[in-house]
Amino acid sequence: MVAFKLGALFVAAAGFVMANAAVYAADAPNLNDPKIAKYVAGDKWSGYVTSTPETRKMQDDDFENPSFVWVDQARALWDKVDGKAGKSCASCHGEVEKLKGASTTYPKFVDKHNDLITVEHQIGICRTKYMEADAWKWEGDQMLGMSALVRLQSRGMPVNVSIDGKNKPFYEKGREFYYQRRGHFDFSCAHCHVDNYGNMIRSELLSHGMPNGFPQYRLKWQKLGSMHRRFRGCNKNTRAEPYKQGSPEYTALELYTMWRASGLPVETPAVRK
Repeated sequence: MVAFKLGALFVAAAGFVMANAAVYAADAPNLNDPKIAKYVAGDKWSGYVTSTPETRKMQDDDFENPSFVWVDQARALWDKVDGKAGKSCASCHGEVEKLKGASTTYPKFVDKHNDLITVEHQIGICRTKYMEADAWKWEGDQMLGMSALVRLQSRGMPVNVSIDGKNKPFYEKGREFYYQRRGHFDFSCAHCHVDNYGNMIRSELLSHGMPNGFPQYRLKWQKLGSMHRRFRGCNKNTRAEPYKQGSPEYTALELYTMWRASGLPVETPAVRK
């Protein structure tokens, strides 16, 4: 009887949240506004569109964007020799600007690693395998800054991940995750970002959940954070067990969500609420 009552309570709570999500925003985004039109691709738009003018202004100005504290630190690390191999990032890649366009295709399957990898995975491989240096923590300042620096080189370029060939089974796993109900609230990613985008959930306007600005500075976090941190936060909000950053589950989910963002510009480092 107790278990039944608890189950009914969670169903009721989920229904309450979804009912709130069905309330339309008072100020629907104007997709024809020239200032935000470039953040729209077909029937999808990035979180920039649903951000407040103040948040957009912060992202638009690199001097106001707090993410550049991490980016500037990463620029210094790019040329810093570290590890037993006596190498820096620049030793192999040269100037970081040469990586323009590279991040638009991640995650992707890399044959020599025999796995689907993200930009963060690749940075970790470069450090431990080629530099013979200590690994950086996924959510550590060095990793976040370097990931943002690498992706920054592709800012404004369209997301262009592949879901064919060896990427396909990972895409399928990511899609399955996206539509799978989970947690005590029995929600999937799609409940918010497919069924209710543009609507209000409590005081927050739901976006399409596009990942094209990560790592991004969230005002809620007061720091830069990774895409996988956001995945964990969403799972916690639905009272589901989160996975670790860099896990196969979140890596596949990243591929699927990046595919959903195809054509949208890389915004890294974005600023969001």
